[in-house]
Amino acid sequence: MRKYSQTQLLCEQSVRQEIEIGGLAAISHFRPPPPGDRKQKKNGVKGCLECCIKCLGGIPYPSLIATILLYAGVALFCGCGHEALSGTVTILQNYFEVVRSPVDALDVFTMIDIIKYVIYGIASAFFVYGILLMVEGFFTSGAIKDLYGDFKITTCGRCVSAWFIMLTYIFMLAWLGVTAFTSLPVFIYFNIWNICQNATVLEGATLCLDPRQYGIVPIAEAKTVCAGSEKFYKMCESNELDMTFHLFICALAGAGAAVIAMIHYLMVLSANWAYVKDACRMQKYEDIKSKEEQELHDIHSTRSKERLNAYT
Repeated sequence: MRKYSQTQLLCEQSVRQEIEIGGLAAISHFRPPPPGDRKQKKNGVKGCLECCIKCLGGIPYPSLIATILLYAGVALFCGCGHEALSGTVTILQNYFEVVRSPVDALDVFTMIDIIKYVIYGIASAFFVYGILLMVEGFFTSGAIKDLYGDFKITTCGRCVSAWFIMLTYIFMLAWLGVTAFTSLPVFIYFNIWNICQNATVLEGATLCLDPRQYGIVPIAEAKTVCAGSEKFYKMCESNELDMTFHLFICALAGAGAAVIAMIHYLMVLSANWAYVKDACRMQKYEDIKSKEEQELHDIHSTRSKERLNAYT
């Protein structure tokens, strides 16, 4: 009877130890809710101020700034560039007497029409692209902030971020080319404006404007306007020349703003990509850690049940 009581006592002590170990594992596996959640449950519905702060905190401000800069630059380039091209057509027809070709030839007017259609496409495409980059910034910021929540960063999301980085880099190079191309009419109109200023200041100056120098008209056609002629002074004093020159300068500034916006987007997307990679690693680590803790808890529970069944 004494031997049986000692054996039973040892069995009960072993079972208590296993139960305590299992309980400790369960306690270590259990994560209490953050203090913010407990406070929200106590206080009930959040106030309007807290909702506003949370909404403002979820806005990706770097992406928002880049989007505003992109829209401003594209609008300035497309609007001013379109009107400057229309002013160029007026100047060529009124003062240089350049006539549109009756056949479907690739003359300067046809090229201007093509550039106008390209401007329409640029405005539409980058309006959509700015929205896509803004949405991507919202999702990436949400994925980083909700790293320990229910939001999961999928492989598709990482691929989309990498694709946006590559596409933005290509667009940045394209806008650099557009900026260089836009500087050409600014240079041409600056030369025309400079000739007008020198012809007005210097008496008896023999200065001429020849559009053949810029490839606007064929070499066989002589459309020269020289200083001292009535057309020359009308053109220099006209509002079309001054307005077209300044519109091309504004278009050049808009193209430069678009380049800066693309560089800003590249910095934002690269930073988000780095954060997403770190978030994915932390997510995998948390999943593995949780799985190991669950397996350890299951092992302790199984052993406790087996020993209890063996002794009973």
